[in-house]
Amino acid sequence: MKLQKLCYYAQAWHLVWEDRPLFDNEIQAWANGPVVPDLYLHHRGRLQVAPGELPGHADALTAGERESIDVVLEFYGELTAHQLSELTHREAPWRDARSNAGLAPMERGTARITHAAMFEYYDGLTSTDD
Repeated sequence: MKLQKLCYYAQAWHLVWEDRPLFDNEIQAWANGPVVPDLYLHHRGRLQVAPGELPGHADALTAGERESIDVVLEFYGELTAHQLSELTHREAPWRDARSNAGLAPMERGTARITHAAMFEYYDGLTSTDD
C-alpha cells in the first residue's frame, strides 16, 4: 500500500513541478486510497518487493524525474502505509473521484483520478496569497 501512495504522490507533484506526467499509467481511487492498477498486478498479495522486482528502469529517468521522486520520498517516505492512506483520504483528488462516481467511503470502485484533478489540488498547495 505504501508503494502505491508514494507513486501517487510522485505523479501528482511531478505534474506540478514539471507540468507533465511522471508515468502514463492510470491512477484509480480505490477504497484504501489511490492505486496504480498496472503496478498492483505486479505486487498483489505481497507485503514487500525488492529492487528490480517491478517493471521499469531507473536508468531511464531524467534528472527532473529523479528529483521529483527523491523529494517525494524525502517528504512522505517516513510515513507508514496507513498514514499515507489517511492523508490521501483527506485530499480532494481521491475524495472527488470517489464522490463523482457515487462510491461510499469503503466501497470498492475504480474511479479514475485525473491528472487535471491532481495538478489543480497540489498546485493550489504551492500558491501563496500576497
